[in-house]
Amino acid sequence: MAAGEYVSVSSQADTEKADLELEEAALSENTEYEREELASIYEDRGLDPSLAKEVATQLMEHDALAAHARDDIGLTEVHSARPIQAAFTSALTFSIGAALPILVSILAPLVWVIYAVAAASLVCLAFLGGLAASAGGASVLRGVARVSFWGAAAMVLTYAVGSLFGVSV
Repeated sequence: MAAGEYVSVSSQADTEKADLELEEAALSENTEYEREELASIYEDRGLDPSLAKEVATQLMEHDALAAHARDDIGLTEVHSARPIQAAFTSALTFSIGAALPILVSILAPLVWVIYAVAAASLVCLAFLGGLAASAGGASVLRGVARVSFWGAAAMVLTYAVGSLFGVSV
């Protein structure tokens, strides 16, 4: 999980870097067009045209690339891709999330272990889906339903593929 997250977020970081390089080239090739583009963005956000041009001019004099990164392509330091952080977080949360199903697999009677692990996993998924929704200010019921549905769907698909290849338990 951590390796997959690292690769995914590294790809995102590469895309962000490429976007910044394109923006930097555009700024050096056609500064006036880029200033007008930035001013247009500010006009669309509600500034009157003269103020929008003044804001664009001042921001570009201070740090043109940062202004365009933030307001033209939506990149900020806070939201930039961090592959190592994403990988560590993924590894940690995956390990914590696996703890209860592993404990259930150790404690459940052998004839019930598949069902007990599936049920415990769905309960954990539902709880975490509700917790994440609550933390984000979204509908807890919707978060529980979404995570539970997709978790159950993944389990069924995994079982079906395993059965198809004769490797199901």
